Amino acid sequence: MGEACIRNTVSHGNGVYRSTDAGATWDHLGLDDTRHIGKIRVDPRDPDVVFVAALGHSNGANPERGLYRSRDGGRSWVRALGRGPTAGAVDVSIDPLNPRIVYAALWETIRRPWMISSGGPGSGLFRSIDGGETWTDLSAQRGFPTGMLGRIGVVASPARSGRVYAIVEAADGGIFRSDDGGDTWVRGATDRSLWRRSYYYQHVTADPRDPDTVWAMNQDCWRSLDAGLTFQRVATPHGDNHDLWIDALDTRRMIVGCDGGGAVTVNGGASWSSIHNQPTAELYRIETDSRVPYRLYAAQQDCGTISLPSRSMIGAITADEAYDVGGGESGYVAVRTDDPDITYSGQFNGYLTRHDRRTGQSRNIEVWPEVQAWSLGAKHAKYRWTWSYPIVLSRHDPNVLYVAANHVFRSGDEGTTWRRISPDLSRADHPKMDPPGTFIGRDAPATERESVCTIYTFAESPVDRRVLWAGTDDGRVVVTRDAGRSWIDRTPRGIAPWTLVSTIEASPHDAAVAYVAATRYLLDDRAPLLFRTANYGRTWTKITRGIPEDDLTRVVREDPTTRGLLFAGTETGAYVSFDDGARWRRLGGGLPVVPVHDLAIKEGDLVAATHGRGFWILDDIVALREEFVRRTAGRVHLFTPRTVV
Repeated sequence: MGEACIRNTVSHGNGVYRSTDAGATWDHLGLDDTRHIGKIRVDPRDPDVVFVAALGHSNGANPERGLYRSRDGGRSWVRALGRGPTAGAVDVSIDPLNPRIVYAALWETIRRPWMISSGGPGSGLFRSIDGGETWTDLSAQRGFPTGMLGRIGVVASPARSGRVYAIVEAADGGIFRSDDGGDTWVRGATDRSLWRRSYYYQHVTADPRDPDTVWAMNQDCWRSLDAGLTFQRVATPHGDNHDLWIDALDTRRMIVGCDGGGAVTVNGGASWSSIHNQPTAELYRIETDSRVPYRLYAAQQDCGTISLPSRSMIGAITADEAYDVGGGESGYVAVRTDDPDITYSGQFNGYLTRHDRRTGQSRNIEVWPEVQAWSLGAKHAKYRWTWSYPIVLSRHDPNVLYVAANHVFRSGDEGTTWRRISPDLSRADHPKMDPPGTFIGRDAPATERESVCTIYTFAESPVDRRVLWAGTDDGRVVVTRDAGRSWIDRTPRGIAPWTLVSTIEASPHDAAVAYVAATRYLLDDRAPLLFRTANYGRTWTKITRGIPEDDLTRVVREDPTTRGLLFAGTETGAYVSFDDGARWRRLGGGLPVVPVHDLAIKEGDLVAATHGRGFWILDDIVALREEFVRRTAGRVHLFTPRTVV
């Protein structure tokens, strides 16, 4: 469980599971605190022998990092290889021709809100010839990269004894091949397209029958037919490729795993099956409109914005009813209440569009149309924008649009002109605004698209248009009660510096009431953080009772018709509180275990934007509203269904 390609939004797991009935049921086998597992490999001759490459906590040191082995089908584990609490195992390969030969890669890494480090003395490539009892460090062998090592991917060829491929992050990195089991190495292709953004890729797969055919997975999919010396790009249905399975009986039949889903080829990659049959969308924020039936809007990672109906007249919601609404893959979508054909959508770097569904026109209305010199770091930019910066339309006036960088901006003419209405509301910690990257090399996409010390969430009070709230990614909550002329720091005491303030919910019932959902997972702290104020933030009450202590929180919403009825989204699902947050209970209704990044309440429905399983709707929460009333009154209650359309 848990993803080992450690972007800033990857989800963690709780160890290893095994199925002995082809996946119908699963048993948990421990290694709970490994959090992020890079690879599992089972001995091809003994199914009870298994190796687990456990990276461990991606955002902090922990003793459970390393390579684990079981000889009894996972009932017990021993750590076969490790280099301390900051270096975990990220890849492992068993030689199919001699399963007592095992190769493993250790990776020293940590990710913080403002940086990612990759590489150090804990990184290296190792070999065992006795089934994991003893190990030889191959990192110092002739031909292997010198100096600091980062992430390494490794595979033993099933087609030739002694043939090993490694994809290595280093100053002189690239693709490396050994023909003597790792004792000596030959450097092959060095094109950075094969091993850029190493913390996110570094996957290598050997052909089961041809020892000279090897594949490298990166933003593109690459194949070599000359033992790694040169590579050619192979088209796949989507970018960001992370895994490849090749059928040992028919090597033209393969399955690729990429950021768009999974796809199958039966002709060696000449064509692939569709990825548009898997509900795997990663959604950031959710918006609804005034249509009947209402439509859902969100930006989806790697796939642009999307709008689709909440119900369909043809009995099923199909792809034909979905469309793009401008903007890009990250951030918010705002929809005019008086004209749902007009949407405002964002993208990283502050890009912002006004999209007209009737004409199909998207117009750039960003606040500051500047090409930033990001290689110098965000501290040199005029404005700093988070990956998914807030875009909020006023509930009091659909002509008023707010967006937030490290300042708050307001427009009264649909983005034609903008006025800055706040100072820099972040901590503006300049040393932490250098270009993010690794010890070995800068991460170009992150350098260009991600920055810290920004406003991460923004809310206008539905009761009083003068009351505006902002929460930052570095642990500040600020409020204005005069429409932005003056701002006051009202950060709860329970929110330490560098806490990510994920969502501020301004109560639809009382301008003085607000709720905050925050998290410190990028600092290796998974504790839920929910707070409530009834006096514009002068005092706060922590409201997390009933939520497990390691289930981090991302969003909290109050029901617009029933005061004190709250809903929260966490890393594993959704919760409800009938007593204004005094106690929470997990919601049923079939929602899978999945990160819930946003919630919306629309016409008696609760809508969830998940990070990996698309949209989910809990139809008709009238019973929850009346349960609130029943609990308050203390009487037996007959629930009334809502009017059905």
